[in-house]
Amino acid sequence: MRHLVKTITLSLIATSLITLTTQVQALTDEAAIAKGLAIATEADVRDNGFGDVKSNLTMILRNKHGEESKRSMRNKTLEQPNDGDKALITFDNPRDVKGTSFLSYTHRASNDEQWLFLPALKRVKRIASSNKSGPFMGSEFAYEDISSQEIEKYTYRYLKNETIDNVEFFVIERDPVDPRSGYSKQHVWIDTQEYRAFKIDFYDRKQDLLKTLNLSDYHQHLNQFWRANVWAMHNHQTGKSTELVFSDWTFRNGYADKDFTTTSLKRAR
Repeated sequence: MRHLVKTITLSLIATSLITLTTQVQALTDEAAIAKGLAIATEADVRDNGFGDVKSNLTMILRNKHGEESKRSMRNKTLEQPNDGDKALITFDNPRDVKGTSFLSYTHRASNDEQWLFLPALKRVKRIASSNKSGPFMGSEFAYEDISSQEIEKYTYRYLKNETIDNVEFFVIERDPVDPRSGYSKQHVWIDTQEYRAFKIDFYDRKQDLLKTLNLSDYHQHLNQFWRANVWAMHNHQTGKSTELVFSDWTFRNGYADKDFTTTSLKRAR
C-alpha cells in the first residue's frame, strides 16, 4: 500500500512539473513573440514620414564562377498613409533591358500589386501573386524582396541578442503570413541603437537556408532616415549573388499617386 501511495505521489509530482514547465514555456514564447513584434514595430516607426525618395542604383549580377554583368536603374518611392509604399524602378542599360520598368504597390492587409513593362513587347504585364517568389529580372532578389516589408506581412519572435564587430544586434525571426511566399522564415539582425537591418537569412519552404542579404554603408538623410547604400544578396544553394549599389538619394521630391500608375510605367524613361 505504501508503495502504491509513493508511486501515485511521484506521478502527481511529475505531472505537476510537466504542467509547470509547459506554462513557463508558454509564457516564454508569449514574451518572445511580444518582444519580436515590438522590435519590428520600432524599426518601422523610425522610418515613417520620409514622404518620397528617389535614387540611382547599379545591379551587379555574379554567377557561381564570379563572372559578372551590370545594369543601371533609377528608383523612386512614394510613402502611403496607412498602407504600404508605391515604388517604380526603371532600367537604363544595358540595351537589352533599357526602358524596362517595374511598378509595385505594397499593401498591409491584402496582396501586393506588381506590374512589369516590357518595351520589346510594348505591353504591361501584371505579376501574379503566386509568382512573388520568382526572381526579379534574373537576379537573386525575389519580387517579394523588393517590396516594402510591412509589419502585418509577418509574425515575429525575438531569438537573442548578438554582438558582431562591437555592434549589438537584436536577432528576430519573422515568418511570412502569405502561404505563397517563397520563404518559411527569415532571421533578421537589427542594431539595438538605430534599429537598422544589417543582415537577413532567408529559409526556403523546406526550412533550409536559401539566401543571405547583407546591408552596409548606411547613411542618414534629413537627420532621421537611414538608407543602406549596398545590398548584397548571396544564394547559398546556387552560388550566385546580386549586389545593389545605391547613390544620389533625394528625399521629398513632390511625387504624387499619378506618378505611380501603369500609364506612368509605360512613360518611364
